[in-house]
Amino acid sequence: MYDIGRSKRATRAYGLDDIAIVPSRRTRGTEKVNLDWKIDALTFDFPIMAAPMDSVMSPQTAIEFGQLGGLGVLNLEGLWTRYEDPSALIEELDQIEDQVTATRRMQEIYAEPIKEELITERMNQIRAADVPVAGSLSPKNASQFSGVVEKAGVDFFVIRGTTVSAEHVSDRDDVLDLRRFIYDLDVPVIVGGCATYQTALHLMRTGAAGVLVGFGGGAAHTTRQVLGIEVPMASAIADVAEARRDYMDESGGRYVHVIADGAVGRSGDIAKAIACGADAVMVGSPLARAKEAPGKGWHWGAEAWHGTLPRGERVRFDPVGTLAEVVNGPSRVPDGTMNLVGGLRQAMATTGYSDVKSFQRIELILHN
Repeated sequence: MYDIGRSKRATRAYGLDDIAIVPSRRTRGTEKVNLDWKIDALTFDFPIMAAPMDSVMSPQTAIEFGQLGGLGVLNLEGLWTRYEDPSALIEELDQIEDQVTATRRMQEIYAEPIKEELITERMNQIRAADVPVAGSLSPKNASQFSGVVEKAGVDFFVIRGTTVSAEHVSDRDDVLDLRRFIYDLDVPVIVGGCATYQTALHLMRTGAAGVLVGFGGGAAHTTRQVLGIEVPMASAIADVAEARRDYMDESGGRYVHVIADGAVGRSGDIAKAIACGADAVMVGSPLARAKEAPGKGWHWGAEAWHGTLPRGERVRFDPVGTLAEVVNGPSRVPDGTMNLVGGLRQAMATTGYSDVKSFQRIELILHN
């Protein structure tokens, strides 16, 4: 602990940039590395989820990401559930360079009500492509639209907010009772973000299949500047992984997946997140760099169009390759934003690990 003046103490925490992976005595060929990720009844070719951000996931890119072997999550409060065809609006936003003007226009565009029939239509579109289906809602809208989402036959229901707790205190009468909600829902739920041991443990006790770790650390987020909230990801993941272990003991063996969500923009970040204890990662900015990305060179999160307290920036990205190249290579840029799967596979091969579970136990060092 560190003293902050005479009355406050603080814990030292570490981000992914503060740590590095230590090679072991063994190396192995990349063909010996198995990246399969099994959660609930489904197995994916690699442990990467695509973030439910309108600049990253449209129904079509969710399908393409699923065909590549990952899990694409569609934002069910986004443009594709408010408009039958939002392409003209995306083109309009693409022409606005000024951040303030863009935010004001986004607030107007996202004021259009969410339409239940479009939720059903988008989920059915993804289902028809024979890939896993996942949709995301914020806690405030989860109860209202849960029946529609469940009837659409999704494989995963994602509840994603800046920070999500198992106990939300409010005078409103529509507060989400997360434990009851998950118990009544016949769909596995992934919920977050969280960043501390205690919060994660409470979320695991609600019956969630997975918890998202992180908030405010992504390329398009300014949560630290606006709210003053941030927990460096390496420490956050390690703490939540410890909660997972203790919850397994407490529950008699029930395993809850830990999914790093934030500040995971390169293949090396993915490797380090898993080395800290994550089972999988959720990525946004690398996929926003794909030629097929619906943001057309811009990347933004859900908080960017908040009605009263917008936060997060639209970030301009130049495309680096197709979605398939960003995910599976070959890489034509040297910074780890392409061939995410190949980078993770090479990291595990170089350090001698054959599967994700064993890689979680690798030794780390601090270098800052």
